[in-house]
Amino acid sequence: MTVISDRFKNLAQHQQCAFIPFITAGDPDLHTTAEALRVLDRSGASMIELGVPYSDPLADGPVIQAAATRALQKGTNLDAVLKMLAATTPDLQAPIILFTYYNPILNRGIDNFLSSIKKAGVAGLVVPDLPLEESASLLEPAAAMGIDLILLVAPTSSPERIEAIARASQGFIYLVSVTGVTGVRTKIETRVSDLLKQIRAITDKPIGVGFGISEPEQAQQIKDWGADAVIIGSAIVKRLAEGTPQQGLSSIGEFCRILNLALS
Repeated sequence: MTVISDRFKNLAQHQQCAFIPFITAGDPDLHTTAEALRVLDRSGASMIELGVPYSDPLADGPVIQAAATRALQKGTNLDAVLKMLAATTPDLQAPIILFTYYNPILNRGIDNFLSSIKKAGVAGLVVPDLPLEESASLLEPAAAMGIDLILLVAPTSSPERIEAIARASQGFIYLVSVTGVTGVRTKIETRVSDLLKQIRAITDKPIGVGFGISEPEQAQQIKDWGADAVIIGSAIVKRLAEGTPQQGLSSIGEFCRILNLALS
């Protein structure tokens, strides 16, 4: 059993829904990122998704794109992110899920990339621009290293495609709640409820819902519809970027505590 699977098993035994916050590495700087990981961990994060800044982030909305741009302007790169993680993950209870695009993986080489992130303490991997048809090249070596490659289900996916993704995804299934990029939304589309039921009917793997969730009430709604995890990114990235780094850290800690109460 992988670290992520074990975490979901423990949460299920206590009938708890996982809370997975997302932040962008290097915004405003990697020292603050390390502190943010510790704050999120102390504030009840079940797992933490960490985005590696990328110059062409097709799946990211304006808030996360802006954070990635700021991080890149500060010189943040994958090696620096992994060095920071190697020094920080021993302090954390929450497993780290790395969010990165496929091109940096290919540039480094799949085996080298996976070995590097494993040494840095990464437990899971999300690659939003990796289609199911090309995922085997990463799924198999990742599984051999005990890293879960988590695949995304789009709300427009056909039943056949949803079943194939559910069968292949490791750790949990990442259900995208909206058509389009990440970002704050005023309401959650009701079809998410139907999609959760559809996926639940074909697999017993945990299901996490992300993209567009920004308020405690929305998180609670997703939980009530039957999700095993709620993933929140833009609302946290935005708070971390406001004011001084210390103010941002305080803001995300308080926000996460509120979200945890909504999910308890």
